[in-house]
Amino acid sequence: MKKIPVIIDTDPGIDDAMMLTLAFASECLAVQLVTTSSGNISQDKTNYNARAFLSYIGAQVEVARGLEHPMFKTLTVAEDVHGETGFGQTIFPTPQLPCSERPAVQAMVDVIQKSEVPITIIATGPLTNVAALLFAHPEVKSNIKQISWMGGAAVGGNMSPTTEFNAYVDPHAAAFVFQSGVPITMSPLDVTHKAYITLEEAQAIKALNSPFANKIYEMLTFYLGMMKKTPFHADNYDRTMRFHDLCAVSCLITPELFKGADYFVTVETTGEYTAGTTVVDYEKRSHHMPNAHVLYQVNRVGFVQQFIDAVHIISERLEGSYAKNFSSR
Repeated sequence: MKKIPVIIDTDPGIDDAMMLTLAFASECLAVQLVTTSSGNISQDKTNYNARAFLSYIGAQVEVARGLEHPMFKTLTVAEDVHGETGFGQTIFPTPQLPCSERPAVQAMVDVIQKSEVPITIIATGPLTNVAALLFAHPEVKSNIKQISWMGGAAVGGNMSPTTEFNAYVDPHAAAFVFQSGVPITMSPLDVTHKAYITLEEAQAIKALNSPFANKIYEMLTFYLGMMKKTPFHADNYDRTMRFHDLCAVSCLITPELFKGADYFVTVETTGEYTAGTTVVDYEKRSHHMPNAHVLYQVNRVGFVQQFIDAVHIISERLEGSYAKNFSSR
């Protein structure tokens, strides 16, 4: 089976680290480039975290720095959820991967134009970099297969009654991307709130008893602890951790785990309560053709096992690498 060539645009972030775990464990994906967006934390921190995490798991990939701020807003971050560093209290060694000399948009253009097959963009943060790419270089659209985005909400938000975080941070970017004509698979809160792991299930990760698995478990439990302190989420996040960003990768490599349908989606860019709202035309009242495949259901048991398997795969790779390096001394 040919691997799917992908660019990952991410803002690590604890659940972004989980997403990167699955992406680099999968035999289905060929990650051509990682770009960092400003979102969960600032650009300085997301770029550092991406390079630190990817260096730790032994990934050999270019990591390019994205834009510092949303298009027309002051950056909103989520340190109250992910901690000041973005990875809670978990520390990774100083990254060996350098920051690319190419800025994110230029790196994206080069990778897309050189690819012999259309590229899939996996975006798990605000869509600032992706919108800048499509605005400045519309000629690359023909070689983009699709954008798999974790973001938005059809019903109920986590930043306002109707707005999800990634869309809230840069609504103008999200609006531009949804108007671009590029096929989009949207993993909104409607599905990601169902894509959770329980504290009891997370014990299977702890039981792997590898340094990598221990770091994953440490981040997960920090994430749970922070969410329990957040008044808005207190009742919903008692003993479960949502794998929001993981969905944008999982739906590509195992689409059979998800259910969704095609709808027209537009994004509100103004409004005291509605800026960033992703309006999903469930009832086809707008008379517009669908522009996104919107996910709304997930096989949670299979989804969780997929992630546990991914942690196991990365753990075994790292242990094998360590053994090889030790034996060669």
